[in-house]
Amino acid sequence: MEKKYVLAIDQSTQGTKAILFDTKGHLVCRQDLPHTQWINEKGWVSHDLTEIYQNTIQAVKNVVEASSISKEEIACIGISNQRETSAAWKKETGEPLADAIVWQCARAEEICAQIRAQGVAEQIREKTGLNLSPYFPASKYAWLQEQVEAVKKAKEAGNLCLGTIDTWLLYKLTKGAVYATDYSNASRTQLFNIHTLEWDREICGWFDIDTENLPKVCDSSFSYGYTDFEGYLEQPIPITGVIGDSQGALFGQGCVEKGMVKATYGTGSSVMMNIGKKAVLSESGLVTSLAWGLHGKVSYVLEGNINYTGAVITWLKEEIGLITSPGETQELAEAANPKDQTYLVPAFSGLGAPYWKPEAKAILFGMSRTTGKREIVKAALESIAYQITDVVEMMKAEDGVTVRGLCVDGGPTKNEYLMRFQSSMLQTPVCLPDCEESSALGAALMAGITYGLYTMELLTHHSARQQFQPAMMEDERNEKYAGWKAAVEKVL
Repeated sequence: MEKKYVLAIDQSTQGTKAILFDTKGHLVCRQDLPHTQWINEKGWVSHDLTEIYQNTIQAVKNVVEASSISKEEIACIGISNQRETSAAWKKETGEPLADAIVWQCARAEEICAQIRAQGVAEQIREKTGLNLSPYFPASKYAWLQEQVEAVKKAKEAGNLCLGTIDTWLLYKLTKGAVYATDYSNASRTQLFNIHTLEWDREICGWFDIDTENLPKVCDSSFSYGYTDFEGYLEQPIPITGVIGDSQGALFGQGCVEKGMVKATYGTGSSVMMNIGKKAVLSESGLVTSLAWGLHGKVSYVLEGNINYTGAVITWLKEEIGLITSPGETQELAEAANPKDQTYLVPAFSGLGAPYWKPEAKAILFGMSRTTGKREIVKAALESIAYQITDVVEMMKAEDGVTVRGLCVDGGPTKNEYLMRFQSSMLQTPVCLPDCEESSALGAALMAGITYGLYTMELLTHHSARQQFQPAMMEDERNEKYAGWKAAVEKVL
C-alpha cells in the first residue's frame, strides 16, 4: 500500500500529541492526551514516565482511528519532546526508577552550587554553551543518583539508563533495542561538548555521571529503529526523525538560514536564532546549543529559555481562579485600565535567560487601589511579552546580529492582545505560521526527509498566515519596558 503519511509524536510538558501529516506536509489529524503535573510543597515538578509512555501509545491509536486512514499508509515516525526533563530507568527491563524531573524544577540547585564552588562553571559554559544551572539535566541526573536509592543501586549494578524524554520513548517504543538521542537534545544536557560532538568525560566526572549510562548521539535525521506501538501495527515502521521541541519548531518554521529567529510560547518559552555552522558563545546571557544534525552536518543556535510564559495563564486559572479558560484573558486584558502600572514577574521557579537567577521569587509590583482582576490578568499576559523581549534584546546586542522579525508558535499565540503587545515591545513584526503545530511539523519534516517522502524545498512552503505590526509609540513602549526592568530588579 502507498505510504502517504508521516506520524509525529510531540511529547510536551502538558501532554502528548499524535499528529498525522500528508505528503505535502499538511496537518491531517491531531489527537491529544494530557498527563498529570506532580508539584509538591517544595515546588518540585515531576512527571510519571509510565503515564507518558502509555499516553503515547493511546494517542497514536486515537489519531489513526480519528483520521480513518489505513495503518499501512503511515511511512515513518518523527518525535519531538520537552527537552530538559530528565529520566532514569533500568537498562534490563525499561522499568522507571523514579518520576521524571521536569525542566522547570530547580531541586538540583545545591548540586550546581557545589560544582560552582569548584571554579569550573566557565569551563562548563565554554564546552557546552550552557550556563551552569539546575534547569539542565546534568544536575538533575546527579540528584537522582544521590537522592533516589533505586537509581543509586542501578548505577552500582551497571543497570542504569539516563536520558531525556526522546530517549525514554525510543527505548520503550523499540522494546529496549535503541538507546539513543539526537544532537539537539544532547546539547541541552550540559554534559555534551558542542565543539567535539561527544559526551564530555571531564564534565561528566564533575557531575559523577558515567558516560556508559548515557545514550548514543545521532543526527536528528537518522533511522533510529522500528516500532509497532505495542502490537497496534501489523508491521513495524521506522522512527526516522528525533528533535527537541524548540529546535523542531525552528525547523518547522523554515528557519534554516543564519539570522532567522523564532519563539515558542509553551508552558515556558524558547527564543531561538539560527547562527549557522559555527558555534558562537554569547557574552550576554544567552546559551549556545545545537539546532540539529542533518545529512551528517550540524547547525547551531543562540537561545534564551524562560521558565514561565504559558504556565502563567495556567496559574491564573488553577491557582488563583481569576479565569476559567485561557480564552478569557484577551477580553479581560483589553478591558483593563491601560494606565495601570502593575507588573507580574513570574519567577515561580526562578528566572531563566537572561538573568539566570534560580533563587528569584515571583512578585506583583506597582499595584494601586484600583488594580483589580482585569489589571492582574493584563499584567500576567504582558509578563510573557516582556520576557520574550528581554531575550530578543540580548540577541540584538550580539555582534553582527540583526533581528528583522519574529516567527512565533504555540497556544498563547492565539491571543491577539498578547501578539499586538509583543510586536509593540519588540518594535518589529510578529509572524504566525500556517501550521500551529510547529514542533510536531519540524519532527515530521525531519522524519519525512530522512525517509525520502519530503524534500528540503517543502520547508519554504509554510509561509506566515498572519502578521502583527507595532502599534505603540516608541516613548510609550520605552516607558513600559523600563517599568518592567525596574520590577525585575526587585527580585534579583
